[in-house]
Amino acid sequence: MSRAGGARAAAARQEVDLVAVEPAGWRDACRRALEEGHRFCGAHAAAPPAGQRWNALFARGADTLVLSTEPDGQKLETIVDIAPAADWDEREAHDLYGLDFDGHEPLRPLVAHPKDTARWTVPVEGEGVYDVAVGPVHAGVIESGHFRFHVVGERILLVDPRLFHKHRGLERAAEGRGPAEALAFAQRACGACAVSNSVAYAQACESVLGLLAPRSLRRARTLLLELERLYNHLNDIAAVCAGIGFAGGNMAFAALKERAMRTNAALAGHRFLFGSVEVGASPLDLPAPAAARARAELRELRADAARAWREIRFSASAQARFGGVGVLDRDTAAELGAVGPAARAAGVGIDTRCSSPGLWYGSSFAAAAPAASTGDVAARLELRAVELESTLEILDELLCEPFAPEAAETAAPAAPLGVARVESPRGETVCAVESDSQRLARLRLRTGSYANWPALAQATAGNLLPDFPLINKSFELCYACVDR
Repeated sequence: MSRAGGARAAAARQEVDLVAVEPAGWRDACRRALEEGHRFCGAHAAAPPAGQRWNALFARGADTLVLSTEPDGQKLETIVDIAPAADWDEREAHDLYGLDFDGHEPLRPLVAHPKDTARWTVPVEGEGVYDVAVGPVHAGVIESGHFRFHVVGERILLVDPRLFHKHRGLERAAEGRGPAEALAFAQRACGACAVSNSVAYAQACESVLGLLAPRSLRRARTLLLELERLYNHLNDIAAVCAGIGFAGGNMAFAALKERAMRTNAALAGHRFLFGSVEVGASPLDLPAPAAARARAELRELRADAARAWREIRFSASAQARFGGVGVLDRDTAAELGAVGPAARAAGVGIDTRCSSPGLWYGSSFAAAAPAASTGDVAARLELRAVELESTLEILDELLCEPFAPEAAETAAPAAPLGVARVESPRGETVCAVESDSQRLARLRLRTGSYANWPALAQATAGNLLPDFPLINKSFELCYACVDR
């Protein structure tokens, strides 16, 4: 079980190592990073006045290695064969920045939406194969997402997701703005992960500005992150129950989510916790009586959630529908760079909270795991139930003390690039900021949903078409996160 105590003042920053690489040595540099134990966690292009630049990020513990090269019109060697998780990053850079990657064949459009279906889908042929098109407009009030299923009978052979329908231009709109002003663009990338995105952005900016978060600021951000995780996990359990028509579980956890969101509003003034994170400061003002009330409310919620979970856990008909559906095996999860509950349910124990020096997770924090890491809907559902316990424990400890506004301290020289990694309810969110400390030159936000969409598509193959809504809900990824 995790514990939220224990200051780590000696190393309260995520260190960034920026290394320039010649285009001819790009692939070899990336291979060396992987061989040295780094994990690929994103790549992005930039177009400064001097020319294009391509950055790849690799994580190891709390540190991030950034390899940077300037293609100067050249084709770069692809790394998708040694880091398959880079597939979407390279395709997005090709669509938005015109970068080409030698060996990435076919380099299918991702953000661009050509009319010719053959240009963006994987060809599937054979006797009895047909396509089923779903979306982008759906019956429910949800964001736009299109799925092209290649099916034989009711069995899914392959699914091609087509997202990126709403080109909001959040990252581009942030360019040229000051760090405080640009926070709104990161926060509004996704309503359900507003805190995760905001904290990642704030920490990246503070790295650029040379600021260090003191104790109260780290505690406040951890509190907000776990409040966000709480209502998201409650929502996700309710959604999975809805996916099999289990009304009792759906309504119970939907009601618990509503209680959690009312607690958010009481503590931070907003149900989705908007406006609760600032760059270089914490606006959270929570006197002891308010903290005590919230602590008591969450203890009641914890007991009610445990009772509701037992109803699901011991419902044989519900468990029969969850088991063996939408399997994401461990090797595939690791290869595709899956993160968050989806990865941990498959046995990949990545949880950025284990190495978050800018927050308030204790050294004894450990990634949760289901009883059996089977990688199916049952494991993803159980993983969230297990994490509810640790989240509520962390919140109980944090609310033992009041909170007061506090600003960050200057602790290091300014830097041209800041990177932060934060564990959102859906997995690791990575934010990179390039700035001269006055204005942003580049904002890149790679969320847990962005990382996990390819894994969801892989987990869908081989299942029955009617099971896709259940598999989709068990990942519960965000469409808006890719509509940046």
